[in-house]
Amino acid sequence: MGLSIEADTFSNQDFVLFEQKVRDDLDVLKKLLSDPDFGVGQASLGAEVEFYIVDHQRKLLPINMEINALLQDPQLTVELNRFNLEYNLTPQPYSGSPFMAIEQELNTAIKKIDEAATPHRGQVIPIGILPTLTKKDFHDQTMTDIPRYRALSHALCKMRGGPFKIAIDGKEPIELETDDVTLEGASTSFQVHWRVPTSQYADYLNAVQLVTPVVLALSSNSPSLFGHHLWAETRIALFKQSIDSRSSHEQSWRHPPRVFFGNGWVRESAWELFAASAALFPPIIPVIGEENPHASLAAGKTPKLEELRLHQGTTWQWNRAIYDDADGGHLRIEMRSLPAGPTLIDMSANALFAIGCAMAVLPDIKHLTSVLPFNYAEHNFYRAAKYGMDARLVWPAKTQVHLHEESVLHIAKHLLPKACHALETTALCHTEIKRLMNVMQGRIEQRICGAKWQRLVTNHLLKSLNREEAFAEMLASYIQGYRSGKPVCEWSISP
Repeated sequence: MGLSIEADTFSNQDFVLFEQKVRDDLDVLKKLLSDPDFGVGQASLGAEVEFYIVDHQRKLLPINMEINALLQDPQLTVELNRFNLEYNLTPQPYSGSPFMAIEQELNTAIKKIDEAATPHRGQVIPIGILPTLTKKDFHDQTMTDIPRYRALSHALCKMRGGPFKIAIDGKEPIELETDDVTLEGASTSFQVHWRVPTSQYADYLNAVQLVTPVVLALSSNSPSLFGHHLWAETRIALFKQSIDSRSSHEQSWRHPPRVFFGNGWVRESAWELFAASAALFPPIIPVIGEENPHASLAAGKTPKLEELRLHQGTTWQWNRAIYDDADGGHLRIEMRSLPAGPTLIDMSANALFAIGCAMAVLPDIKHLTSVLPFNYAEHNFYRAAKYGMDARLVWPAKTQVHLHEESVLHIAKHLLPKACHALETTALCHTEIKRLMNVMQGRIEQRICGAKWQRLVTNHLLKSLNREEAFAEMLASYIQGYRSGKPVCEWSISP
């Protein structure tokens, strides 16, 4: 979030001053974005990966603070819950083989983390939702005890004014209530940062929004929670509901939750996204920096816009706008909907497929967003999360006057060669593109992704084991597949 957060309680005056600083930051951001030279520079890629920490019996191991203290790695951070960690990868130029570099760095980091967890007989696992979770795993001692998370929890609970309600439909629907935000930590993701041209930000963001449902359907890896078979990517529903701070009154007039797909196609610039976040969502962590952004801009410096960035970090659009003052200032798209796992190559393939599909539709994006109302893009997103590879999406086609519903696998087959062609026009290495797009091709042909593999294996095991045993045995097979490094489409279905 940028600013160091040392307090977990704040005064009314803190909120008043913070909101004024956010308005100042927005004014300065508008001026920055009006400069045609702002953000000009080489495209780049970055990523953050969240992990579960489990013991030798594949049970949760709440030792993130101990591992973090031992390693003293500035790229490693603790997450909301004590059994989660996040690793921030070094940004890579968008040329050559950036994903190979990311995988190599991540593999090295995982080995170090696993070594640090060895005295506890622990290891880290990338998976959207750990299938062996129980309700007893989430309570007031689950949360990592640092000011940032205490402040976040206090603020969201106060705004909510009552328990958080989880209601997820599916094959085996689940309903429950909780008085804290720790269920948010049940979801782990692979977050991809893509630096794009400032002058074309609206088109790039819209392109990413359009294709995200297709990518999500093929990347889903969170098919269960507490032993219930739910959505293919249950993370999407769980994360949204577990920190939904809206009061009943706000929900009655359809105020958006803080976790959301979007409010419409972007019209002109990224400024709209930052301004909407400031207007829609009250601040929850009003920490104020020392910078005067107007003075920084007048002095020819790149403003940090710390308060705006902090506020943006407490609103969770699935494809989120990021401002960064590094390298003279630039904008990124943070793709947040992709789950962690199953393997490093799977995560890289998901990210490159997302970028390739976005680039494939980019030349026609103004036409596509004209003929596909935004509410259908949002509809597609939740259908993809719920049904995964079996989803049917509302999709525009140049050969038809009207919108039509189409299988997501059919759409993916159509997009894949276009994505490959679009990627080949960039500075990426041909070998890198082929290596990762072959993974997506394999998923499409085999009709297997992480979620589908988990479900098929669990159903097979349920023929001879009880539910708890089946999920545990499936997880053991999943870890074996993850350790193999092979993409999930090559894993055996028979445990």
